[in-house]
Amino acid sequence: MLRQGRLSNAQRRAHEELLPVYGVPYCSTPIDLEQLFGRAAPKVFEVGSGMGDTTAAIAAEHPEIDYLAAEVHTPGVGSLLKLIEERGLRNVRVVQHDAVEVLQYMISPASLAGLHIFFPDPWPKKRHHKRRLIQPGFVSLLASRLCAGGYVHLATDWDDYAQQMLEVLKGEPALANTALDFAPRGERPLTKFEARGVKLGHRVLDLVFRRVGGS
Repeated sequence: MLRQGRLSNAQRRAHEELLPVYGVPYCSTPIDLEQLFGRAAPKVFEVGSGMGDTTAAIAAEHPEIDYLAAEVHTPGVGSLLKLIEERGLRNVRVVQHDAVEVLQYMISPASLAGLHIFFPDPWPKKRHHKRRLIQPGFVSLLASRLCAGGYVHLATDWDDYAQQMLEVLKGEPALANTALDFAPRGERPLTKFEARGVKLGHRVLDLVFRRVGGS
């Protein structure tokens, strides 16, 4: 379901003018990622890019990698589009649609070098845990879209969600943990959201699993 928030003038302008340039219309058939970016390069998919700060920072640091970000929130899409233009990023595309459906229908099996899922909604109340994104069926879908050796990198500042993520990921036979339990943050940039959580005393936990076997 699309969540419409309050748009700044700059976000509205970017959404109107730049979505036709850097946006990817949703469709129900697999897309050719090499054709989309105009080159053969590793492809990374981001589930829920938020306001786009992390997406833009990572893409700027790794121009040799192409990034496809899925986000439903219009202000977030507008913000990311603005950052793409300001920083001259040519390795980022955005699809404004539910990331699960994008992965199901637009992304071919074994086509991704990586997947990023940073700070998904924790649904903290126990009765709402079933709404959490990281569930066995979704993780199986993620694994199927990764090429052999491809990775999925997750981060959360909710301890109980991190533990659930760890157990679900460990239960997927096509994925192997790169650490004993939680992984170093690596090159993932510190976001404003994350910095705020750290100041409030939240512990941020990362998980990095890799695809084993497959093609």
